[in-house]
Formats: sequence, C-alpha cells, structure tokens
Amino acid sequence: MAEDTHTLTVWYDGQSPLCVKEIALMRRLDKRDAINFVDASDDDASLPLDREIILARFHVTENAETLSGARAIATMWRAIPLLRPFGKAAQNGALEAILEDLYRAFLKVRPKIDNFMRGYGG
Repeated sequence: MAEDTHTLTVWYDGQSPLCVKEIALMRRLDKRDAINFVDASDDDASLPLDREIILARFHVTENAETLSGARAIATMWRAIPLLRPFGKAAQNGALEAILEDLYRAFLKVRPKIDNFMRGYGG
C-alpha cells in the first residue's frame, strides 16, 4: 500500500525490544493497513520533531498533527477496529488524564523493561 493512503503514522523506537514487540502486535491487528509504522531510531527516517523528542515518548501523526503519550496511543487504537472502542473511551477527558498519568509512570520503568528484555534475547 502506498504511504500516502495511510491515515496515521506511528513513530516507534526500533532500538527498544518492548516497542518492537508492541509494534509487531499493532501491525498484526492493523488488518486495514491504515497505519504507517516508522522506526524513529532509523537515521534515514524523516521525523516531524527532533529525534530525541520522538524517542522519549510515543508519538503519532494524524492529519498533519503530531500527538504524544496517552492521546497518541488512543489515536492509534481508534485506527484499529478491534481496539477502536478503547480508543473512543479514552477520548473522555477524565479517562485520558488517568491514562496519561499511567503512561508517565510507565516511562519511568520502560528502560528497566528494555534492559531486562535485552538480557533475555528480547
């Protein structure tokens, strides 16, 4: 499928074993091929923001707007029919705030998870 037919671009960290596994799952669930998955750690990737910013948090670009964190995750979920109900629910302001808090807490342990996964072959 041509890149310009995708409705959403997901930027992920291809150097993170956890991100690679999560994106592999999202690719399998993206049966409509609606998402363009881009490894932001690839030096040849054309990024919407500085690489350091993109790699520090989860980002998506939709309709020329780049979103991050829980809002970005919920946007990706809405592009996948199986996960769409969760993405729609996350549009609730209160739930989105809770998910963002959880995401920020996750970011603190993500390096430990990646190190653990690297130690066991990812």
